[in-house]
Amino acid sequence: MTNHAQRLQGVFLPVTTPFREDMSVDYEALKVNVHLYSRSGAHGYLALGSNGENRCLREDEKRRVLETILKYKHPGQIVMAGCIYDSTPLTVEFMRFAKDAGADYATLLSPSYFRKQMTHETLIDYFTECAESLPLPVLLYNAPGFTGVNLATETVRELAGHPNIVGMKDSASEGIERFYELQSETFSVMAGSANFFYPSLTQGLRGGVVSVGNYLPEAAVDLWTLGMSGVSEEGDEFHARMVALNKAVSGAWGVPGVKCAMDLCGKAGLWPRKPLKRLYGDARDSIQRALHDSGLLSRADHD
Repeated sequence: MTNHAQRLQGVFLPVTTPFREDMSVDYEALKVNVHLYSRSGAHGYLALGSNGENRCLREDEKRRVLETILKYKHPGQIVMAGCIYDSTPLTVEFMRFAKDAGADYATLLSPSYFRKQMTHETLIDYFTECAESLPLPVLLYNAPGFTGVNLATETVRELAGHPNIVGMKDSASEGIERFYELQSETFSVMAGSANFFYPSLTQGLRGGVVSVGNYLPEAAVDLWTLGMSGVSEEGDEFHARMVALNKAVSGAWGVPGVKCAMDLCGKAGLWPRKPLKRLYGDARDSIQRALHDSGLLSRADHD
């Protein structure tokens, strides 16, 4: 039997999708990024999440992005595939593709277009039907900042009892503490932000998906190591620097900020897809200052 709790330990990178100026996907740049990440100590990837601009990709692009990540990752790294749609049939269809392509997990975001109808019962039915559609382990994805749907504790508790629903990523801006009690050998709760990654590790969680890792993967791995060792002065100080950097990059600028930081750290961030705009001038300078002030650039891989 697969030990999902062990497989879901560590730092997972929410891989971005690099676009050229003409808005086409630069698959070669994605290949280079994954090659760099494969040597960083990161435990795996979330492909086609919010940082991957999932909702901005055509279906054929989603499939090729996932295939590229699977092809160029390190053999020991785990891939979670974002299967993000507003209907059960479309979600299941992409889950089937992800499984056949070799993904390890399907990450499912709450449907949100008809958010007023996303009751406890509707969400239980959605996640359960998807989880029972094929033997690809499912991770819940709670991201109310994007969906307007905040998974209730009782909803997650009920879903955590399903044998094919093996964990969740919580990206809500606050409140991950309510899910701590659900962490077990059969259900993994994962932090979805560097803002609370370290504290959650010191409280018994074992992994997280953090956008800081897209531009400073080695630093994210170091923070995970410190968190798994328990509370320490070194860990508290490192966490404070990481939070300040995360707020100056992703917090202030979202995906364009993450991509700008990647460019500055020797990765291929390139363009976000319109209508998002690439950062220049004062915005880019502010991110460069935040990187410098963090004192973490020595951990960046500039190969």
